[in-house]
Amino acid sequence: MDEQNDQDTPRTDLDSRYSEQNASATPWSEAVPRLESAELFWLTTVRPDGRPHVTPLLAVWQDDALYFCTGPAERKAKNLAGNPHVVLTTGANTLHEGFDLVVEGRAVRESDEPRLRRLAAAYEAKYGPEWHFDVRDGAFYGEGDRAVVFRVAPVAAFGFGKDVYSQTRWLFG
Repeated sequence: MDEQNDQDTPRTDLDSRYSEQNASATPWSEAVPRLESAELFWLTTVRPDGRPHVTPLLAVWQDDALYFCTGPAERKAKNLAGNPHVVLTTGANTLHEGFDLVVEGRAVRESDEPRLRRLAAAYEAKYGPEWHFDVRDGAFYGEGDRAVVFRVAPVAAFGFGKDVYSQTRWLFG
């Protein structure tokens, strides 16, 4: 184990079974900027019959959590109504370079309008004016459509280094 700090910093472990001999655990402080700058994430939810559902989406990192939005009638929103456990992944589709991240947690509906306004501004700053959202009634509105917003605070996360193969696990709380 490389790190064990206060409650705001996760416990950090390098899994030597899946890491090269010269690998070291990646600090969480190096993972966060990757989450902040990642353009595309893959969200995994669980369907009512137990089958997984995976879809690409946009997300922003703010206040120590990932936030994403979806229409309330979309499959992922329906899945979350029955089971809030999710996995969000991001990284590079390359074998020998880059860094992949996996974030596990619970998707919790965010309806606080001051926070939603900050998130709407973050979406537009990160993804451009085509991702402008108005905020009202505890949701995002873009081009007339309503989108509910979910917060995923990490419970566990994994980082996969590929320049030097490494697997870091971060445990929160």
